Amino acid sequence: MTPRINILIVDDEPKNLTVLETVLDDPGYRLVRAESANQALLALVAEEFALLILDIRMPEMNGFELAQMIKERKKTAQIPIIFLTAYYNEDQHVLTGYGTGAVDYLHKPVNPTILRSKVAVFAELYRKNHEIELANHALNDEVIERRLVEKRLRDLNDTLEHRVAERTEALRDVDRRKDEFLATLAHELRNPLAPVRNAVQLLYLKSPEIPEVKWASEVIDRQTQVLGRLIDDLMDVSRISRGKIELKRERVELAKVVQRAVETSRPLIEQNGHSLTLDLPPGSIIIDADPTRLAQVFLNLLNNAAKYTERGGKIELHAETNRNQVIVSVKDTGIGIPAANLPTIFEMFSQVETALSRSQGGLGIGLSLVKRLVEMLGGAIEARSEGLGQGSEFIVRLPIVVEQPGSQEAEGEPARGPQTAGLRILVVDDNRDAAATFSALLRAMGNELQIAYDGEEAVAAAATFRPHVVLCDIGLPKLNGYEACRLMKQQAWNDNMMFIAVTGWGQDEDRRKSRDAGFDEHLVKPVDTPYLLKLLSNIDKSAFRPIESRA
Repeated sequence: MTPRINILIVDDEPKNLTVLETVLDDPGYRLVRAESANQALLALVAEEFALLILDIRMPEMNGFELAQMIKERKKTAQIPIIFLTAYYNEDQHVLTGYGTGAVDYLHKPVNPTILRSKVAVFAELYRKNHEIELANHALNDEVIERRLVEKRLRDLNDTLEHRVAERTEALRDVDRRKDEFLATLAHELRNPLAPVRNAVQLLYLKSPEIPEVKWASEVIDRQTQVLGRLIDDLMDVSRISRGKIELKRERVELAKVVQRAVETSRPLIEQNGHSLTLDLPPGSIIIDADPTRLAQVFLNLLNNAAKYTERGGKIELHAETNRNQVIVSVKDTGIGIPAANLPTIFEMFSQVETALSRSQGGLGIGLSLVKRLVEMLGGAIEARSEGLGQGSEFIVRLPIVVEQPGSQEAEGEPARGPQTAGLRILVVDDNRDAAATFSALLRAMGNELQIAYDGEEAVAAAATFRPHVVLCDIGLPKLNGYEACRLMKQQAWNDNMMFIAVTGWGQDEDRRKSRDAGFDEHLVKPVDTPYLLKLLSNIDKSAFRPIESRA
């Protein structure tokens, strides 16, 4: 049986501990109570814990002080801490909490569903880390055994080669499990982002005239996009490491790619009160590159500058040509990079350890991803800095295909937004929040909506509702999304319906399975709403027969 996971809950009020025990009642958890900081420290010395849920306001030693002591001890430094408080609700208190190393800061009364969800994530991470530790111990033991065998059987090359083959397969199996874990983690993180993003889009439509609602919606939207980008960066690094990322090269104009990156990064730059200066050479600079990946390079560099520059800083993006290459520089007035960190700044999980950098968070993979993408595009990147507090500069060199003199072509009048009203849309998702928010958003645009929560219900609903488009999750009960799509496309009443997969699974293999099942599109949660609206706007309702005339 899987051993239970220890979770330490600390609160000087016994009734609060009882509430936490009720909320977190789970056969997989072992909850240990502590009514003071001293009791908590004794428990941490005696046992190992996967997670610490800590009240801040306590006598003798408050939660911040206890967290600081925990993070200073090597044995307990890696334990995730979630703060709970009904009093310390100011921004400075939240920053103090995160500054002590906490992973989350929740205000009382806590939503039980949110707390259980967060605890489940860290419990699962603890389980996976524990499994990896056991695997590492097993591998270390095997290495020791193999050395002994090699010493005793030097002359038996055939046997040794056989052992090497077995060892290689074992390592590949470990690598496969790691990839599966990353893909599952990305899927589980994307799923809760989807209804949040849908709800924000609905708020944009329903309450655009209320400044506070508009501001709050923009904040939530920005942060969900940040989370989405972190997940995408993590998966991109994994794919690049395994050589499974393919560039879709075409001739692209540098200025358009830079502008795309700037527009995406601008909310973060403006939020931090920075000024941005663009200095691009006249004429068209054409590069043979993947426009999406190249924009990702400049976006990461701009976001990096915005995050690690104190409020009101300056960011400059300068480009110039030199013979057969273009040199693009992103320079800031931020925290700078110590000389000792420059050689390793592009390595995975490398971060400049300062109070400011820790407050900004991040996985430490953005620059590593940028370097790998630039090199895949045939270019090079370097970092420069005079030291801490002196700002940073990142210089990207890329080969030029064609350089044409003259000004860029006029863009023309902006296109009108896609027209998507009047569609019958079937939303299929067993996550009721995701289904409800998605449906509310599309209904607010003038469409007719119906919801199904499993594959069998989806097929039955489609038979009577006859939708123009089916937005279908993959991981469904009874019939999964692939099976439901195949079954609906086989029916006589299927009349030019568009099938769009909407899922947290975004690997190349997942997209292949969607195509094989008959889906026309594969969208990864949280969905890019403008892109979805563009797809819906291309549906020709006149190509559908009236429902009463269909067989």
